[in-house]
Amino acid sequence: MSAADKLIKYVQYDTQSDENSETVPSTEKQLELAAELARECHELGLSHIVEQDGTVYAVLEPNTEEKRTPIGFIAHMDTATELSGKDVHPRIIRNYDGQTIHLNETYQMDPGHFPALKKVTGDDLIVTDGNTLLGADDKAGIAIIMQALEKLIRSDRPHGRIAVAFTPDEEIGRGTDHFDLTLFPAEYAYTVDGDRVDAIDYETFNAAQAVIVIKGTAIHPGDAKDRMVNAALIAVEFASMLPKDEIPAKTEGRQGFYHLTSIQGEVEEATLTYILREHDEQKFEKQIQTIYAIQNKLNDTYDDCIEVAIRKQYANMKQYMHGDMRSVERAQKAIRKAGLEPVSTPVRGGTDGAMLTEKGLICPNLGTGSYNHHGRFEFADIQQMDKMVEIVLNIVEEN
Repeated sequence: MSAADKLIKYVQYDTQSDENSETVPSTEKQLELAAELARECHELGLSHIVEQDGTVYAVLEPNTEEKRTPIGFIAHMDTATELSGKDVHPRIIRNYDGQTIHLNETYQMDPGHFPALKKVTGDDLIVTDGNTLLGADDKAGIAIIMQALEKLIRSDRPHGRIAVAFTPDEEIGRGTDHFDLTLFPAEYAYTVDGDRVDAIDYETFNAAQAVIVIKGTAIHPGDAKDRMVNAALIAVEFASMLPKDEIPAKTEGRQGFYHLTSIQGEVEEATLTYILREHDEQKFEKQIQTIYAIQNKLNDTYDDCIEVAIRKQYANMKQYMHGDMRSVERAQKAIRKAGLEPVSTPVRGGTDGAMLTEKGLICPNLGTGSYNHHGRFEFADIQQMDKMVEIVLNIVEEN
């Protein structure tokens, strides 16, 4: 079974997380894939296999007496909340011709709107049927790690201790809330959770979620003068007071944003949910203060009707690496050995690795060969997934 075959198998599991749930993991259905991965780890002969709080931990013990740095690989099981991950029907397009891909009668992908397609002409692609996301974020990462372990064990190549972990709830910012470092014996690790396979990324956003709850006063509109407080209208006013150009659709590179992920509102009550993202820590703190400043201004106008709750989700991992670049340099050598030139760009997002690095386990991010994550236009490149397996094995061989 190839990495692509494994991906097609894993996407059959509906593992969507739920940011409104307070359970651990946030959805019980994630445990079904966790159980399958634990079973596969047993079949491969891994040891210290533990399922705890939805995370699967396992260890491949060293097969050589040569001193080698213990390392780890991590991928997350859950899929994004933007679109359903249930009843995924992947389709393989062989030798992609560079033209528009018709997912179904309604949706299509063309290279003009999805530039990642311009770089995969001639490759074999796994696409969706247009009704769900694919789930390659991050089941492609899981498939790559499992395939690399299988090949490593079968080849009997010398290797040091390798820890692996598969986490839940990464997409809702809780992937490592209960991560037990005592079950993960690695000096440093890698998340396999990006897109391009020549990348080794170690700079992420600082991230927070802001929930704004507005309490209104409902009065019959015929008798509402000076009495009605329309929470829905105040929500619109609040949103209009944020910087109009600091949104995902108008920013790139190191530029941060305020992203309105949901809005619900009636006269009596309205709720705005934002995610705040910024690479620079000072600018990130300014974003938070901007939210509070708007709250204070509107509370002065509408008699303290607004409550704000801000929860920091993860920090830019670079600042917590403290200049220790061993993991990055090891990956760069592995990527070059695979015939590619490594690149490192500021990630416009975050990974479990950002939070693990903050906890003391340096954990930069590798690619998966999958693109257009979090929606129906997601696809995976089979040849690039195979290349990523090669890179993981190269990392293992380095020391």
